Amino acid sequence: MILVAGSANLDFVVRAPHIPAPGETVLGRDFKTFPGGKGANQAVASARAGGSPTHMLLGLGNDAFASPLESSLQSAGVTMHIVRTPDHPTGTAFICVSDDAENAITVAPGANAELRPEHLPSLAGFTHLLLQLETPLDTVTAYAQAARAKGVQVVLNAAPARPLPAELLALVDVLVVNEGELAVVSGHQGSIAACLERLAVPTVVVTLGHHGSCARHLGGFVLQSAFPITPVDTTGAGDTFCGSLVAALSQGKDLPTALRFASASSALACTRWGAQSSIPDTAEVQALLDASPISDPASESALRSFCGLN
Repeated sequence: MILVAGSANLDFVVRAPHIPAPGETVLGRDFKTFPGGKGANQAVASARAGGSPTHMLLGLGNDAFASPLESSLQSAGVTMHIVRTPDHPTGTAFICVSDDAENAITVAPGANAELRPEHLPSLAGFTHLLLQLETPLDTVTAYAQAARAKGVQVVLNAAPARPLPAELLALVDVLVVNEGELAVVSGHQGSIAACLERLAVPTVVVTLGHHGSCARHLGGFVLQSAFPITPVDTTGAGDTFCGSLVAALSQGKDLPTALRFASASSALACTRWGAQSSIPDTAEVQALLDASPISDPASESALRSFCGLN
């Protein structure tokens, strides 16, 4: 079983020609609300990947914004452990998506910031604990400590980016970051490979957008080229990757197989609007995997060069 402990937000999404610069007003077009939040997105991705039951610990306010979040998690098959905070609103995120599928996001944490160490449920029966950084850092560290004490694998998606204390990194089995987060967490501005070598975590995975992904695992490197797609909205793509990766690992898949599954899942998510609404199920992911070559020497060579491994 997988336990995701983290954030749940209602996303307010506006489509616009481009993301506004400071002081600029841009006329948008479509406006929609979607269930989101890094923790909830990852829980939905894990559940839709199938194979392992997924639970989620989350904080919600006593307001109307909580209802669509609960409905989305429930429909995905996620078992919820809700900490209700009547004095704090449900978390929200304000997202602008540009015509080239990039996004800019501002989050108001609300009830997410009220999760405390004592809220962690029993870890009996869980194999993996998946964490992010949209909840208090001391709470994240306490959850990781509890998981380590029970022999539960700790997976940390270090997003939003911030420097992390050595105490927390020492508790992490798998660290997942994007390129910008890797630079912040490693404290280094060199190549992908050089940044990865500076992190004393057994497995570090870095997602690289249209380039693919790269992992340093027990001293070696694993590369996964991106699946070619035409992106519509990249919101939630990284969360889809994280949830799908943990689901695959919990089923006993090796890291190269898990990376390929997660990459296919996140690629499909980029072809649809929204965060949780864009996450594919395992049948869709498998169809893409079956239709795609396992290896492409030219793409792999380009990815190695991009990561500084040549």
